[in-house]
Amino acid sequence: MARTHTRRFPKPIHHDGRDYLTTEQVARLLGVKVATVYAYVSRGRMTSVRIDGVDGSVFAVEEVEGVVEGRPRRAPAGVVERIRTRLTLLQDDRLFYRGHDVVDLADRGFEEVANLLWDNEGAWPSAGADATTTAVIRTAGGPRARGLDLIRLTVDVLGARDPHRHRRDPATVAGTAARVIGACVDVLGDGTGHPGSIAERLWPCLTDDPSSPQKTAQLDVALVLLADHDMSAGTVAARVAASARGSIYAVLGAGLGAFDGPVHGGATTLAHRFLAAALDDPAGAVAEHLYLGNDIPGTGHVVYRHRDPRAELLMDLLAHSDGGDPRVVPAVEAIRGQLPESAFPNSDLALAALALRYRMRPDAAETIFALARMAGWTAHALEEYDERRLRFRPEGVYSGVRPAAR
Repeated sequence: MARTHTRRFPKPIHHDGRDYLTTEQVARLLGVKVATVYAYVSRGRMTSVRIDGVDGSVFAVEEVEGVVEGRPRRAPAGVVERIRTRLTLLQDDRLFYRGHDVVDLADRGFEEVANLLWDNEGAWPSAGADATTTAVIRTAGGPRARGLDLIRLTVDVLGARDPHRHRRDPATVAGTAARVIGACVDVLGDGTGHPGSIAERLWPCLTDDPSSPQKTAQLDVALVLLADHDMSAGTVAARVAASARGSIYAVLGAGLGAFDGPVHGGATTLAHRFLAAALDDPAGAVAEHLYLGNDIPGTGHVVYRHRDPRAELLMDLLAHSDGGDPRVVPAVEAIRGQLPESAFPNSDLALAALALRYRMRPDAAETIFALARMAGWTAHALEEYDERRLRFRPEGVYSGVRPAAR
């Protein structure tokens, strides 16, 4: 650090080749309260970071200098501490889409809620994939392909065949996303397509259980509840692709890539396996997992503290419906009763309960989740296309072999 810095600035913390000041040091230097420093952060004038072993936030010296000297802020490469969004709010164990409680939106239908997220009024296309495209995708996937594999293939094939795939105007992006979701449903089924809403078309793709308005309404609610959830891993991946100005196909592909793992989309499959094995002895299944020191699949959450509103609504609907496997709802209630005080069923377990109740294919919960979240990724892409491009450029901290001195 230059000599003038030494006279003007308190002793900094040196970390990874850069100098930092604590929040208290910055406040004293600027002659303001600590709360004002954080106000600068919220207004985008400064960027706070964390360093292991240091309590509280710290600030790069060169950025603080800029504030002192009145220079316009230039954010360090790739620093995006908070992604501002008008889409989804998680607050007090509640979930909101554009200011609407998701519980109040649940009966409005997946297509209408997707349009709300997209700020779009266009009608959803009734046609999805044509027979030739469906045959190509199903052949490429093979007989053992998961629903998620077929969805990813569908996105890639449709993108490769779309001469207008790089258009990013809102109407084209929304219309393309709606067609892709519909095409995914057709590919998951027998390829002939079925009339009706996405939920009505999806039902026969997942189970041989006869459909009914009550059952498809529950599937529709599940799609609404899982459409978006703030900055989960898949959503961040989708926004990075959009920041690089990738097409909506690239955005959906990026989201699906991050989604395809045991701690994101695959968590629903783990919950399905656990619940399926626990149907006849749920208390014993919980006790065994706790004895072995394992977490109970489909319980707890990194954001919600006491309840997952999505799980509560879906389980309430299942509890007041007829048909299907009668063991499922009592099993979930028994599991709830055996959980530690800080744990609770989350949406993964509720999706697993929906799938098991109506004897859906083993990967149905994950498939429903992926299709629903494609709506959210599209909404985030539309938002990100209006931001500064390539703003996600993290600065690497080199920890390898140092080059020899010359």
